[in-house]
Order: sequence, then C-alpha cells, then structure tokens
Amino acid sequence: MSLNKDGSYTGFIKVQLKLVRPVSVPATKRVPSLQRGPGPRTQGVKRRTSFYLPKGTVKHLHILSHTRASEVIDALLRKFTVVDNPRKFALFERSEKDEQVYLRKLADEEQPLRLRLLAGPSEKVLSFVLKENETGEVNWDAFTLPELHNFLRILQREEEEHVRRLRHRYARCRQKMQEALATHTPG
Repeated sequence: MSLNKDGSYTGFIKVQLKLVRPVSVPATKRVPSLQRGPGPRTQGVKRRTSFYLPKGTVKHLHILSHTRASEVIDALLRKFTVVDNPRKFALFERSEKDEQVYLRKLADEEQPLRLRLLAGPSEKVLSFVLKENETGEVNWDAFTLPELHNFLRILQREEEEHVRRLRHRYARCRQKMQEALATHTPG
C-alpha cells in the first residue's frame, strides 16, 4: 500500500469470483446491410454470448482507499468485459474463525481497501468474494429478453430430465413388482 499526498492510500485487493451462473460478454457480429449502395456495407448487430467463469478465478485490483464496494464490482465486470447488470452481483467479506467460514455481504458504500488494512494481511481474517446477489427475490427486470428465453429453455430441459428420471424409477419398480408376482404362484 502507498500513501498519497491527500491522505488517501492505494493498494491491491484480491477478489475470488465464485459465480454459479454464466456471465454475458459482448459478441459483435458483422452482417450485411439491407441498404443498397456502392460497395459492400456492414452494420454491427449487438449480440451477447454467455459462459461460465472457471472455478477459483481470482483477480487482483489496484484501488484507492475511498473506492466503494459497488465500484469494485463495476471494475471486476469491466476487467472481464461482462455486460450483465452490476446489481446482479454482490461483494462479500469472507472470514474464517475456529474452522468456520463466515460470509458477509458488503454494503455498496463500504470501502474494501480500508477493511483490508484494518484486518491485516491474513486472508483467513479477511478476503473478498464476488458472488451473485442473492436477495431471495429475483429481479426479472434486470435480465434481457434473450436471457429470459434462455432461462425458460433451461427450465424446460430440467423439467424433462426430472420427468425422465421419475418415469425410469417407476418403470424399475413396476418391473420388480411384476417379477415378484411372476415368481409367486397363487395358492
């Protein structure tokens, strides 16, 4: 950490990304324009592609002492060119005590570098984790139409797989009962 002339300081924080859902990044594709005119013309079509960040992804950020948690989230999303709404994510303070792990969601105005300085250098005492913002209530307005359609497709696949497994289980039970009935003769 280094002290600035104005009394603030700069330093690095380490943030582990523990995201369960995929993130969206821009994928611009050039398509021919429908306009007629001299020479080929193209125009950009805004598209998104989604992918899962690798497990255990860690990013070091160089920030100021007055940088807020919401600004850290924005900076992390910019570093990975994630175009999802920053409100879908939250920064958590992670600490270990007596072999127990505790997570606390940081308020938007909290200053992670100050917390890091107060806690000392041990990552067991304090580290930072970026996770999905789990408020219990899903903010569907924060999603784009393609994302919502994708969720519906995923739910449909999960439902079909669940029904397939149930049918398979009941078919096995039915087969075992029929085998048991076949081995027992009435009498």
